[in-house]
Order: sequence, then C-alpha cells, then structure tokens
Amino acid sequence: MSMANAKQGFPGFPPAALQFLRGLARHNDRDWFEQRKSVYLENVKAPLIELVEALNDEFETLAPQFRMDPKKSIYRIYRDVRFSPNKQPYKTNVAAIFHDSRLPKHSGAGFYLQFSPKQFFVGGGVYMPESKHLLAIRRAIETDPDQLRDVLRNRTWKRYYGELRGDQLKRIPKGFSPEDPAADLLVYKQFLAMSEMDPKLVETPKMLPEVVKRFRALEPFIDFLNRPLTS
Repeated sequence: MSMANAKQGFPGFPPAALQFLRGLARHNDRDWFEQRKSVYLENVKAPLIELVEALNDEFETLAPQFRMDPKKSIYRIYRDVRFSPNKQPYKTNVAAIFHDSRLPKHSGAGFYLQFSPKQFFVGGGVYMPESKHLLAIRRAIETDPDQLRDVLRNRTWKRYYGELRGDQLKRIPKGFSPEDPAADLLVYKQFLAMSEMDPKLVETPKMLPEVVKRFRALEPFIDFLNRPLTS
C-alpha cells in the first residue's frame, strides 16, 4: 500500500468511539458496559480491527515480520484486577501492539499505539527486556554505538520522538567500563520512544498516515534493538 492509498485506507474512528470511552471513564462498571457493549463492538473494536489490518498492509513492505493477527495485536478492554488495588473492570484507553514474529511476545522491540479521549500516542521499543536480551542489546551498543546514535540523531526521528526514553541505572552496568564512550547509552534498562498527537485526530482519515509516518521513522530503532536478538 502506498502512502497515498494509506491516507484513504482508514476513515478514522466514529465520534461514538471517544464518546463511549468518556462514558466508560465515568461509569466503569459491568452493568454500564454490558448495556452498551454493542456500542463498543461497533464503534471501537470493529474500527480498531480495520486500523490494524491497514497497518499490516504497511508492514508488508516496511517490516513483514511485524504483521499481526488483530486478535493478538489488540489489547483486551477487560482489566486483570486479581492483583491490582484498582478494581475497575475496564481499561479506558484503546491499544494495539505489533511485535516481531521471530521473537516471543514482549521479549523484543515492537511498535505500539494507544489512545483515549485525553491522549493519543504511538511509539515502541523494549519495555521489559529479559536480562539476556538486555545484555545482547548492550553488547551491540558497546560494539558499535554509532549505529544507535545515528538513529537517534536522524532529523525525522527527532521531529517525531525527540529523544530516547526509558529507565536508567545510576551506574554503568556490571561487565561494562565506566570509561566506555557509549556509557550514556549503556545505562538504559529500557529503550523507548513516544510521539504524542491530538486525540481528535483518531476521528479523521489523517490518523492512519500520521501513524504510518511515525512507524516508518521508528523502524530503524526497532531494527537495531532486535538485530542482536534475531541474528
């Protein structure tokens, strides 16, 4: 799918989607939701499936290993309250993830989008890497830090994402030298990027091309993070 077709490939969410999420934020209980479940299915979930399928078309040429079944890409609206002090049964945002099919879900870097009536953002990276995966990423940085620095210095990256995000250690990790030229990168425990947009954009045909532009800008970052895990 070309960028021109992408602009016509998803009309945006109907106004009823954000209206539903506003109501859910005020009335987060099962009775309210069950009475309006058809509104959710028709105006939130069905368009979200359509959006994921449109993004899959883009991944076909961008990075085919990130194409995902919408059932696996879309996060459930039902919250797991078993171990949470917050017992509200439903999430009040909508989210989808695209992860590398060569890796277990959540173990590598992936693409992510989320919106609610108050916030809309896309991004990605590595959120909770296993220790062996984090070590592999750090070794790749140690070996050639300029690869990652070039990604982070890219003009398009900086326009959409600004800077690298994620929790950091206070000291250089064990096994690495404090004198390493890449010490400022090696202290990261997470490697994340986030680009925020106006939530009203989700109701327009501009949503898809804006997400696509940001995912394209993010792809070299994701590729760098996953390369040592898949090679």
